[in-house]
Formats: sequence, structure tokens, C-alpha cells
Amino acid sequence: MSQARALMFQGCGSDVGKSLIVAGLCRAFAARGMRVRPFKPQNMSNNAAVTADGGEIGRAQALQARACGVAPSVDMNPVLLKPQSDTGAQVVVQGRVLGTAAARDYYDLTPRLMDSVLDSYARLSGEADLVLIEGAGSPAEVNLRPRDIANMGFARATQTPVVIIGDIDRGGVIAQLVGTKTVIAPQDAEMIVGFLVNKFRGDPSLFDDGMRFIVERTGWRALGLVPFFPAAHRLPAEDAVVLDAPRDDKRADVTIAVPMLSRIANFDDFDPLRLEPRVRLAMVPPGEPLPLADLVILPGTKATIADLAFFRAQGWDVDLFAHVRRGGRALGICGGYQMLGRKLADPLGVEGPAGEIQGLGLIDVETVLAGDKTLRAVSGVCLANGAAFSGYEMHIGRTDGPDCARPLLRFADGRADGAISCDGRIMGTYAHGLFADDRQRAAWLKTLGVASDLSYDLTVERTLDGLAAHLARHLDLDALLEFAR
Repeated sequence: MSQARALMFQGCGSDVGKSLIVAGLCRAFAARGMRVRPFKPQNMSNNAAVTADGGEIGRAQALQARACGVAPSVDMNPVLLKPQSDTGAQVVVQGRVLGTAAARDYYDLTPRLMDSVLDSYARLSGEADLVLIEGAGSPAEVNLRPRDIANMGFARATQTPVVIIGDIDRGGVIAQLVGTKTVIAPQDAEMIVGFLVNKFRGDPSLFDDGMRFIVERTGWRALGLVPFFPAAHRLPAEDAVVLDAPRDDKRADVTIAVPMLSRIANFDDFDPLRLEPRVRLAMVPPGEPLPLADLVILPGTKATIADLAFFRAQGWDVDLFAHVRRGGRALGICGGYQMLGRKLADPLGVEGPAGEIQGLGLIDVETVLAGDKTLRAVSGVCLANGAAFSGYEMHIGRTDGPDCARPLLRFADGRADGAISCDGRIMGTYAHGLFADDRQRAAWLKTLGVASDLSYDLTVERTLDGLAAHLARHLDLDALLEFAR
């Protein structure tokens, strides 16, 4: 299909570190002067990024593109599934919404989607020396194999060699790898050129016998034992499984609380706040009350009406109203902004069953979910604090009402965005990424009484460099390059 070399990284399960390893290798090989591009045939995530060509892809591929030193494009993740319920998801193809499909119906689409996957892969590999491909979930999910486009289905279609990744941190890594070899078809197993074990802690020599056992039982080459990389938390995460990690309970001058909605989206909005030494970011799980906080942020969501009902079911509305009565501040981002208004209507069933719901009523606006999806980078100034910002929009719906006369943001093209309550303490906006901008984050924290000297972009760049060096110490990069074809 092209002259670019390619190597695919599949895992024994979700969250084994595929995204991180591909990002680190992207930086490592790019540092050698190679034109490297990341690729993920199919992704499932509500944490998406806006591309320069006006589409959306998984956040991990945007980070991997950054590691390569290039702008993200829709071809890096041609199929993106954004869950809206336990059984259905929005289907995004080459950056644009194709529609919504139930899980069973989605697999009827896969032959058509494979055409888009191969089209994007051919275009992307045509501009690269090396394409590093990330699988999804695990090839051991053999019940999905007949219509697979994310793992061995893609590898076989393109004759791309595969490296399989096991996660020793969760236990049972020998069974993970040997079991994968046991259950997958022999023709799929032939695509695997080697394995690596990720997230090791302690003395690596203690696992020498384990590595030998895996080699003997699988016939695959051992490509490395990668120690746990502690700085990984400084990089934007894509998988919502990270939200189940222990919360930040450090002593700090300011507490910012974020309720973890059932379909929370673009939660990387809060990663920069987590890194602030004087901020305690409380990601509040279902079943727990909102803590006493200086600021409550309602995050984005892929199913706003359903998550507003979920918000109330947790009793968070009662907690939020008490917070406001105490003089507390609140911010709604995207879906969270829509929830803060008086009413939210979905007449066409864009995000679920058609209907409408009363909002929280803390901002005098109403929202109708209709029209095309807005996807674009934005910049301008925040009218509440006077600081400049850059970010992006990713939403469906139009919000209007008296409080829109007090917009939160003024975009560079003159458009106004968001709303501020008459007392100035409740605000909403459609713009994501505000806190990744050092100027804007510092201005918000100054309002809360603390100073910030964190350079978020520099932190991400240094962490990617550190990750690349970490992998170079523990993996044979020349061997990986030799396997790529």
C-alpha cells in the first residue's frame, strides 16, 4: 500500500499501556529523524480531540501526533465510537458523525468501515517512514473476531507485524500472554512477532523465569520488560478507566470538585488542575457527596439529558445548591453548561430518546440539541478575568437566554460564548481546554486566591521526552524497527 514501515501494538486487554508505549515510541523514532505517524483503526472513547482539518479523533492519537511533532489528522483514527449508553454509541468516521448505532447493529457496519480504515491508512502511510499502530481492547476477544477491524482484522488485511503487550501490574501476566496465544486463530498468532511486559515494579531479574516460560509456551520473541513509568499521570489520559484510580487527597489551598457523570466526556480538561501543587482536584464518584469546595465544575458529557438525571439521582443537585447558597462558584463546560440552564430539549433524539428536561436553573438560559456538530479550535479572551485563552469547541446544540448577554468568552472572530449569572458566581461555556492554557488557568486560580507557575505544555513535552528515553533503555528499538515492514 506504501513504502512506509509499520508495526502494530496490541494488548492482552484494555489499559495495558498501548497508548503510552506508542506515544513514547513515536517520540523516540521521531528523534532519530524519521517521519513517524500514529494510527488506530478503531477507538472507543468520549475523550476526543479536534483536528486541524476540522474533525475529531481519540485523545490518545492527538497525544501521539504531538509526540511525532505533527498536527493530528482524522486519518490517524478513522473510526471513533463515543458511547452514549450501555448499548449504543455515536459513530464518527474520518472525523465526521456517521450516526448512532446499537452495539449489535454496529458490527453490521464494519465491512463498510474497514474501507474507510484502509483508505485513511493508505493516505497516512504515504507521508511517513514509519507508522506505529495501536490496537483496541484485545485480540483474545475471539467472539468479535469475525467482524474485527481494530486488531487482527486490520493486521491481516495489511500484513502488519504485531507486538503483543501484557500488563504485569494487574497480575496474571503469564496467563494473559500464553492465554492469548491459546485462544486466537493460528493464522492470527502468526502475525505476532514478539511480546513485551509492561508496568513492572521491583527487581527485573525476579521475572527472568517468567519471561522464559512465556517464550517457551508461545514461541514469541521477548522484546522487553518495561518498568512502571511514574510520570505517566502528567500526560493526558484517554480511557475513562483512569478515573477509577485513587483520588487526589493532598493538602492544598484550593479544592475543585468535579462530579464523575456516567458519560463524562473530555475529562482531560482537568488534567492541568491535577498537576497544580496548590490545588486538590476532587473527581467525585457516584454515590459520594460533593465535598466542600472553592469551585464546582460540571464537565462535558456525551448524553446530557441522561446525565442530568444521573446527577440528580446522586443527590449532587442538593449539594450544588448548598454550595451556591454558601457563596460558592460553579462552572459548566459544554454539557455541564447546558445542565446549568433552565431547560434542555432534545426534540430530534440526538443524544438519546427525544424529550426535554428541566435544568438546574442556576443560569438563565435554555438549550436545544439540534443542528450540525461544532468542531473547531478557538482563541480569544475571557471576559470574567481578562486573560487570553486558546481551546476548542466540540458540541451539538444552541444555548440562548438573558444571561447570554453576559458572555464568559469573546472569541478572536468577535463571537461571544457562554453565560454568567447575574451575581457573577455561576458561569458556563462551550469551550474545552481552557485550563490547559497557562494564562487562563492562572487567572482562574488567582480568582480563587492561589498563584500558578506551572507550564503545562512544557510539562507534557518533557514527559514525552522522558517516556521515550525510558522505553529506549528497556526495549531494543533497532529490533522493533527491524520487525516493522
